[in-house]
Amino acid sequence: MVEAQILVVGVITASIVILSILWFKSKKLDQPPLPPGPRGLPILGYLPFLSSNNLHHDFTKLATKFGPIYRLWLGSKLCVVISSPALAKEVVRDHDKVMANRDVPIAVRVLYPGGLDIAWAPYGSNWRTMRKVFVKDMLSNNNLEAAHVHLKNEVKKSIRFVYSKIGTPINIGELAYTIGLNVIMTMVWGGTLDEELRGTAEEGFRNLSPQVMDLLGKPNISDLFSLPDFLDLQGISKQMKNVGKQLHGLLDLVIDQRMKMMSNGRVEYKSKDDQNTKDFLQILLELKERNDGGAKINISQIKAMIIDMFLGGIDTTATTLEWVMAEILANPNVKERVTQELNDVIGMDTNVEDIHLNRLNYLEAVLKESSRMHPPLPVLVPRSPTQSCIVGGYTIPKDTRVLINVQSIHRDPQAWQNPSKFDPERFLDENGKCDFDGANFQYLPFGSGRRICAGLPLAKTTLMYVLPSLLQSFDWMIPNGEEVDLEDKFGIVVKKKVPLFACPSPRLHNSKLYE
Repeated sequence: MVEAQILVVGVITASIVILSILWFKSKKLDQPPLPPGPRGLPILGYLPFLSSNNLHHDFTKLATKFGPIYRLWLGSKLCVVISSPALAKEVVRDHDKVMANRDVPIAVRVLYPGGLDIAWAPYGSNWRTMRKVFVKDMLSNNNLEAAHVHLKNEVKKSIRFVYSKIGTPINIGELAYTIGLNVIMTMVWGGTLDEELRGTAEEGFRNLSPQVMDLLGKPNISDLFSLPDFLDLQGISKQMKNVGKQLHGLLDLVIDQRMKMMSNGRVEYKSKDDQNTKDFLQILLELKERNDGGAKINISQIKAMIIDMFLGGIDTTATTLEWVMAEILANPNVKERVTQELNDVIGMDTNVEDIHLNRLNYLEAVLKESSRMHPPLPVLVPRSPTQSCIVGGYTIPKDTRVLINVQSIHRDPQAWQNPSKFDPERFLDENGKCDFDGANFQYLPFGSGRRICAGLPLAKTTLMYVLPSLLQSFDWMIPNGEEVDLEDKFGIVVKKKVPLFACPSPRLHNSKLYE
């Protein structure tokens, strides 16, 4: 009797196991396949066939062979590359919540030891709190309007500097970087720093920020093979730890000085302009101490957001400005039309004022077209699904690195007529009413969805004031009649391979306008 019962139990158990296996196999058979893609080598995957300097172009070439969605193994990391507006829409809108997480590199974790920043933090309450503070408290319309006076002051300084260099070739990228650095510094901590600390901070961020961006843009073997952090084969983590320590040290000095001022009940400003508005550091420290039941933030989050301002705000804006100037100088007909619009809207007897900006429609179209041809982030910051999902009829497994190739989307002949031609007029007709907000999935220079660039309002405001100011005040020419080199090099932010140098000559009738 007992043996019969054991036999029955065994048969039932075996049946359940077999049926379970068959059920799981059938479910797997019903699941769509992975996207197509190139074959790679054992262990290395497709790594040996990619160029670190032209990764976005390599991805575009692969899309012509395998289609708008394909997979490839980079080491032990499964990657899926998206190269069409329709599929980008599926990722950033239809699956936005599932795709809102990041595949975080080791270098980023080293840079932010106290917690990740807005760009890399996993989707959740911590990220939502930081983004809300960043967008609604720091970059609110009121704060941007109040901070505009700082932007105007820095542009005036730059105009005076350029005027002192008339006839001398000027590195446009360095000029744009200096303007951006000074604007961000003034907006972040105003005029409260003593001269010595301000000089130390300015020199520190000028030297350290490019190093951080360079390290973040380097492919890291440890990331691609999921190696432990201590196996730092390329020394990237060690370098980032050193740079990050200096960066955090600078911020500690600045924050400590401000907190001492606040504890004494007074914050001393150096000018009336600084007194008229709270700087970002003041806003953040007050949020840290709030007791009204609203969201509170800690020092690590404050430092992460300030670093975001410097890394994202300066480099992206400066690079974009350099590309716009390069395209204007490379296209004489575009330059002529920009000049005519500036003459018609502003004239030759005054500087650029806020009332002029909304009327510079062609110049704004030039900015948009330059951002189409040379998107700041040619490949958006990688997303990572929190669960398997279907995109374009293919399965994207959980934790896959999903890359949206904006460079390819912006030059898709099915989305753009004559995509390789620089043509600002495509943004002037009714069919070309694309903006930077990511609502049109054929145009994503700053991303889209929950993870769209948080600093977009500041970047647009800065660009649309600095650009007309430089073009209105000076006529720019390439030295020695040389042609403009428009070749790029890959990085987190895509830069010109050859820096742009241009010689200025004054345009305005009254020399006092340069004072």
